[in-house]
Amino acid sequence: MLSPKQDEICKSGDFDFSDLRALFLNCTLKRSPELSHTNGLVDISAEIMRRKNVHVDILRPVDFQLAPGVWPDMTEHGFDKDDWPEIYTLVEQADILVLGTPIWLGEKSSVCTQVVERLYSSSGNLNDQGQYSYYGKVGGCLITGNEDGVKHCAMSMLYALQHIGYTIPPQADAGWIGEAGPGPSYLDEGSGGLQNDFTNRNTTFMTWNLMHMAALLKRSGGLPAHGNQRASWDAGCRFDFPNPEYR
Repeated sequence: MLSPKQDEICKSGDFDFSDLRALFLNCTLKRSPELSHTNGLVDISAEIMRRKNVHVDILRPVDFQLAPGVWPDMTEHGFDKDDWPEIYTLVEQADILVLGTPIWLGEKSSVCTQVVERLYSSSGNLNDQGQYSYYGKVGGCLITGNEDGVKHCAMSMLYALQHIGYTIPPQADAGWIGEAGPGPSYLDEGSGGLQNDFTNRNTTFMTWNLMHMAALLKRSGGLPAHGNQRASWDAGCRFDFPNPEYR
């Protein structure tokens, strides 16, 4: 599955990330076990992580029944069924979150948009230090398609992740596109996707940067809790700035 270069890097680095968990949410429109080209790229990143002892989970949200909305459990808001709380349990456990998506009309998939909305629904939760609950976690994205839009989709996805509290390391996105218009997709015979050096390089850099950043944050106790605690702000604390109400 890995290229010779990727395999060599995994063998040469003296790193153990066994204290890390990663969750890949492949936002393909195809239910399992149908072939997902996005999953082909996800599998490479996931295999690098497994080689370095990261616990990896891969899910296709389309296999679940997700209600639309921006609340943690939409059954409390009129929907008969909502599987998001089940997925969110893995989100909570994961130190690394990677969103994967195909490109449709230059945009991330509708499933990916829905996942971002559901992630947002819990962004107001707080961790033990009074910070937003996604603080101390890292995020990245993987994108496939046979039309333009990799960087546009990555821009949208990475902005959303950092806005709700994820840390985005350097070069935290990778993707593959074929020729513009109808043509072979990533895993199709003759596409050249699996052999594409640019895609393999970016996928490798993204994966290692995610592991390095997640380890740095986790082993140092997360992001320092000063100037970013919601409860302290609500209580009137303005950290290093004077509070006009208490002059």
